[in-house]
Amino acid sequence: GSVGIATARAGNVIGGGDWAKDRLIPDFVRAFLSKGINKKMLIRNPNAIRPWQHVLEPISGYLLLAEKLYANPKKYSEAWNFGPDYKDMLPVGKVLSKLSDKFGGEVEIRVDKGRHPHETTCLKLDCSKSKSLLGWKPKMSIDMAISKIAEWTFEYKKKSDMREIMFRQIDQFVKF
Repeated sequence: GSVGIATARAGNVIGGGDWAKDRLIPDFVRAFLSKGINKKMLIRNPNAIRPWQHVLEPISGYLLLAEKLYANPKKYSEAWNFGPDYKDMLPVGKVLSKLSDKFGGEVEIRVDKGRHPHETTCLKLDCSKSKSLLGWKPKMSIDMAISKIAEWTFEYKKKSDMREIMFRQIDQFVKF
């Protein structure tokens, strides 16, 4: 038989346990978890719009695409986008406001007025093809994704069994 090959692209993936440097949510969580009173965070562009999505969203899309590719390699060997609904493609400032609400307003957020490399102001993904031809659609709103990140972070702070928390969140996602 033939082998199917496709490319898949995701939006700005967020979720608990992401410790990457110079990324909005991990930087916010690090500031929240830092010791002391002065929990500060610098951001570059509060008006930049990004296609925020919980990490489980594109994973579900990738798995569905793999199934379809296996069953019908010719039909599905194309490029695919997996991202949030347009209503969840929000500016950085709005996402930080939602995070701040969930985390009790402990992190002071300031705009860094210095020079920065050029960034696209508005990044959006058209996922209509994945929705119509694969039958995939996002399950989590940005609010739900932020709630999952907050839950993960609070459990991490309590030194909970993070493997158990991860499996619980996956199980909840599958049942949506």
